[in-house]
Amino acid sequence: MPYSFYLIIVFVPKTLFRLVSSSSLSTYSLALRYARFNESPSLVDKLLLLLQEFSQCLIRVKSIHAQIIFKSLSADQFVATKLVKAYSYLGSLEAARHVFDQISHPEVFLCNAMMNGYLRNERCDETLELFRMLGCQNLDIDSCTCTFALKACTGLSDYESGMQIIRSAAESGMTTDRFFGSSVINFLVRFNHIDEAQSIFNGIQNRDVVCWNSMIGGYVQASRFNQAINLFFEMHGCGISPTPITMVSLIQACGGIRNLELGKCVHGYVLGLGIGKDIMVLTSLVDMYSKMGYTESANSVFERMPERSLVSWNAMISGYIHNGLVHESFDLFRRLVNTGGRFDSATVVSLLHGCSQKADLESVKILHGCILRKGLELTLILSTTLVDLYSKCGTLELATSVFNHMKNKNVVTWTAMLVGLSQNGRAEDALKLFREMQEEKVTANIFTLVSLVHSCAHLGSLKKGRSVHARLIRCGFVSDMVNMTSLIDMYAKCGKMSSAERVFEIGSVYKDVILWNSMITGYGLHGLGNQALGVYSIMMEEGVKPNQATFVSLLAACSHSGLVDDGINLFNSMETDHNIRPNEKHYACFVDLLGRAGRLEDAEAFIRKMPFDPSSSVFEALLSWCCTHKNINMGIETADRLLQLDAMNPEIYVILSNIYAKAKRWDAVGHIRGLIRKQGLKKIPGYSLIEVGNQVHTFFAGDDSHPQCGEIFQFLETLRLEVETCGYVPDTSCVLHDLDEQGEVALGS
Repeated sequence: MPYSFYLIIVFVPKTLFRLVSSSSLSTYSLALRYARFNESPSLVDKLLLLLQEFSQCLIRVKSIHAQIIFKSLSADQFVATKLVKAYSYLGSLEAARHVFDQISHPEVFLCNAMMNGYLRNERCDETLELFRMLGCQNLDIDSCTCTFALKACTGLSDYESGMQIIRSAAESGMTTDRFFGSSVINFLVRFNHIDEAQSIFNGIQNRDVVCWNSMIGGYVQASRFNQAINLFFEMHGCGISPTPITMVSLIQACGGIRNLELGKCVHGYVLGLGIGKDIMVLTSLVDMYSKMGYTESANSVFERMPERSLVSWNAMISGYIHNGLVHESFDLFRRLVNTGGRFDSATVVSLLHGCSQKADLESVKILHGCILRKGLELTLILSTTLVDLYSKCGTLELATSVFNHMKNKNVVTWTAMLVGLSQNGRAEDALKLFREMQEEKVTANIFTLVSLVHSCAHLGSLKKGRSVHARLIRCGFVSDMVNMTSLIDMYAKCGKMSSAERVFEIGSVYKDVILWNSMITGYGLHGLGNQALGVYSIMMEEGVKPNQATFVSLLAACSHSGLVDDGINLFNSMETDHNIRPNEKHYACFVDLLGRAGRLEDAEAFIRKMPFDPSSSVFEALLSWCCTHKNINMGIETADRLLQLDAMNPEIYVILSNIYAKAKRWDAVGHIRGLIRKQGLKKIPGYSLIEVGNQVHTFFAGDDSHPQCGEIFQFLETLRLEVETCGYVPDTSCVLHDLDEQGEVALGS
């Protein structure tokens, strides 16, 4: 800033005085006149007093600065330090740097003031740049200088530069300084070097409470909760009085080990210390009780808080969400808004997680609207959460819209979109998006690759699946249980059971029940019931305890393989041998087992004896086999009960229509199909997939969109004629009755 600017201020004091509030005008003008005309030795002191008194007003600080220049005091390093601090506090860093640069050989206290100014304004790059400049000019530095530089490295996540500073400081013996030592501990903890932080802590002389807080907080951040608690007791034994920050870390440690009794003791200790009204401490107590599932205790602390910060509200809202109390969380949010309180992205993220538990699309849209109306920044976390939730609710258009409007995306965002596409049956789009992700040079993580494995499984694309498997191996993720389970599922769905078996052989040593379940499911998918039962037998011998999903897979495998007696024995053994009470999935599988074998009366009797009201999945299993085995009366009765449970399910109408068609009751068929059209119901069409070369081809029933459909239909016609020559007669009783016989044969074949 040029000198002329300050000189102009000197010669227009009346203009400046008009800007000064009337309450302090007399004090200011008298002091300023004294500073101008009194040549006493206390002139510097008078100016510094003025600077201290009016340090919160930029125009006044500039006016005092002008007087300092006018009186030729700007070369005084102590005065310059005060000016740098004043300008930095007001965020005027350019003016602060101008003052600093006027000093040719700044003392260490002036350098520290400038570095601290950059740091407090989150200008970490400039802080580090200034530190390096001091080193190049061989200017003096001390532990405070190194502390500010190290904090800048922490803010920039610059590990290498930080370690260079620590090594240089260690050579000068600064690491034993408690002020610098605390910063070193915080830096090392930030990069998960907790043991090195402990070593620094042990070497610090005359440790104060800040040092202890840094180390205790470091242990908590590293999830070493027991060590944090032990260190607190050691601190207490040394006679160091804890601060609210100490107690916050201790409360977090109690929550981490889920020790309610200890948490209550700490709560009582807090009250005894006289800090029972501290907002930070009370908020951490709310969080601790919530994480342990004691929402009533958390709410009691929350309601008794003399004042609440936004963090306090967020802690209680998050606590309700964590414990599945979504309704209560939204009630508290409405209370926050109605009392005029503000909310931030953290509040909305918590509420969105609550929507995720209920798949509540409308609430997601309302919260999204709140974000836009309040002008909240769509942060990376917030945008990614919206992408994830819209995907889970099946609204991929909205998920894609949020994703496409994001300026910055990280691997989590890309993965959320990939998973959304994959889970909503858009596997091909997921693979295309992954190629875009690669073009953007975003490195895939373990979750990205798992979602790709699921996409390949959905497409039945063995070639692409093997490619992803190879990538998992290269990235060192292949031994992860989730990945192994996904690979077994993918190879099974692609029909490559030998590859699934090889993955299983590698992973079976870990005795993870989910891995064993995936192998049983794979065998069942291919009708290899005996092999599935063989895996179950080995599983029992190895001491792997089955869960509910194990028996769902086993019953499905027995059903697909016609192993009725084995399935019955397994079902009966669930509660007697394994203390697993069957749920509706097990009952649906058991009905499917009996129905597939043609034992419809047994299946119906079994349903009547169920200990709870049958769900639609149970009746759907019975209905499909009533159609297959042409039990018209039972089918109509079952369909009627199903429509009472789920009147908008098109699958029920289609199966009922087929039942009537088999009975040649075309009037009823027409009536059912009329209902489907009237209610606007659409059955999701079945399709088949085939991989040729590096491309997956998809075919729907009656689909003629494929570029080679002419050749395909001609080949199919040739096959049909050949099988008819061998005596095959297609069953056209269930296809649309208003087609001619040739059309029925075409669809039926």
